[in-house]
Amino acid sequence: MPVARPLVTLLTDFGTADGYVGEVKGALLMAVPEVDIVDISHDVPPQDVESGRLALARYWRRFPVSTVHLVVIDPGVGADRAAIAVESAGYALVGPDNGVLSPALLVPGALAVTLAVPSHAAPTFHGRDVFAPAAAALARGAQVADLGPSYDHAIVRRTPEPERWGDGTVHGEVIAIDRFGNAVTNCLGLRAGTIEVAGIVLAVARAYADVPSGSLVAVTGSNGLLEIAERDGSAARRLGLARGAPVLFRAG
Repeated sequence: MPVARPLVTLLTDFGTADGYVGEVKGALLMAVPEVDIVDISHDVPPQDVESGRLALARYWRRFPVSTVHLVVIDPGVGADRAAIAVESAGYALVGPDNGVLSPALLVPGALAVTLAVPSHAAPTFHGRDVFAPAAAALARGAQVADLGPSYDHAIVRRTPEPERWGDGTVHGEVIAIDRFGNAVTNCLGLRAGTIEVAGIVLAVARAYADVPSGSLVAVTGSNGLLEIAERDGSAARRLGLARGAPVLFRAG
C-alpha cells in the first residue's frame, strides 16, 4: 500500500491580501516538500483568539489521525507568551499559548511542550519562524515530546456553561457570530422548545428552510449548539446581536 503523505492544516487570521500565508507555506514546503497543506481558514477576525478556538473545536478531530494542525492567531507575538506543541488523541497541534489550542488541551492525557524561539526568529512573525518549523518537524515524523520540555501551565479557555434552572429553562448566551450572521449560542443538545433573544421568541425548527425567506428561525446546528438565524439574511445584523448577548431557552 502507498505510504500516506504528511498532512498539515492551517488556521490563521492572516487573510489572503498579503503574503503571510505564502511565507508559512513556503517554510513548510522547504522543510517537507511532500507535505499536503489544507487551508482551513485565514479569515479568523484579527487577533480574535476566541473565534480561532471555536473554529479549531469544529474540525481538529475530523482529519486522519497523525494530522498536524498549525494554528496562528497570535496577538501576543514577540511578548512573553509561550510557543507550544500539543499531542492529543493522536493529533499534533502547534501554536501560541493563549488558549487557541484549548480543544486539544482539554482531552485527558494531552501533552504540551514549549518550543524554543530561534535567535533568528522575527519577533513579529513566529508563525513562519517558530510554528512552521515545528509543524514541519512533526510532519517528518518527530514526536511532540521531542520538540521541547513538558509544559504544565498551558492556558485553557472554556465555553461558558449555560445556567439550567429546575423549571427546564436554560439561560445561555451568544458565543459566536458566523459569516452568515447566525448567532451561535452555548445551549447544547436542546431541540424541542423556544428560545428568546432580543425580546423575540422563536420556536426551535429542524432547518433554516423550515421558514420563508427573510424570517427569523432558531435551529440546532451541526455542532449541536442552538443558533439564531435569518433565512437568506443576517440575524446578528437584524437583531443587533454580538458575542455575550443573553438567550433564554424554554423546553416544550
